[in-house]
Amino acid sequence: MAVRFSLTVAILLAALGVSRGAWNVSSSETEGSAVAGIEHRRIGLTDTASSEDATLDLAVFSMKSATLRVVDNPNGDYDLAAVMRRSRGVAGVNGGYFDPENAPVGLLVADGKLIAPLRKARLLSGILVVTKTRIELLRSSEYSSRKNAIAAVQCGPFLVEGGKPVAGLNDTRPARRTFVITTGGERAAVGFSSTVTLAQLGDILATAELKVQRALNLDGGSSSAFWFAGERGVFSVPEQKTVRDFVIVTPK
Repeated sequence: MAVRFSLTVAILLAALGVSRGAWNVSSSETEGSAVAGIEHRRIGLTDTASSEDATLDLAVFSMKSATLRVVDNPNGDYDLAAVMRRSRGVAGVNGGYFDPENAPVGLLVADGKLIAPLRKARLLSGILVVTKTRIELLRSSEYSSRKNAIAAVQCGPFLVEGGKPVAGLNDTRPARRTFVITTGGERAAVGFSSTVTLAQLGDILATAELKVQRALNLDGGSSSAFWFAGERGVFSVPEQKTVRDFVIVTPK
């Protein structure tokens, strides 16, 4: 698929969306979508200590304009691109963990239907919860079924909490990553990163001027995928294997 942008490249950090820190911004590209309040940001960064490079692709949206939906893929019939073409989605990523039989691992709710129950496991430390009015990232211990979730995915680990990178994240196994972030305001995003460790990704997301309050890791590695329908075409990074479910951005 073509990768095309209506680009605005800014040097000033205030325009880039990422603040100074160990990871400095080297480039930033922004493209809108057909839906007001939803945009694709591609941000290149360099670690000043190691000179390593990383790239983030973010589908950033206002909760006033859009929400998140979980799409179940029980038989593995569809990839992310096919799901996006079949839905009203503007952007999307892969979802949570699953076992070798393609059964979801952890809480999964799609279109208001409970597909898999909450599980207690160290890795499954957080839950993306979507209700009629809110999108939240909760610790698994904070979750209650009384929230009447329209969509939910249990995954982990948490990458950012309270605006700071979570301590103790693994820093030895680099891989492609996908994630969900929420801010202290009315914005949220789904995202994809180039090959980094969990600790590196936590540091990167915590430096963002998006004012990230919480960030939750989704299934990564060969499951990682990102799709965005921009003003001038589709940007797509396909998954490398079949996945169980997807998290997509849809207009309200």
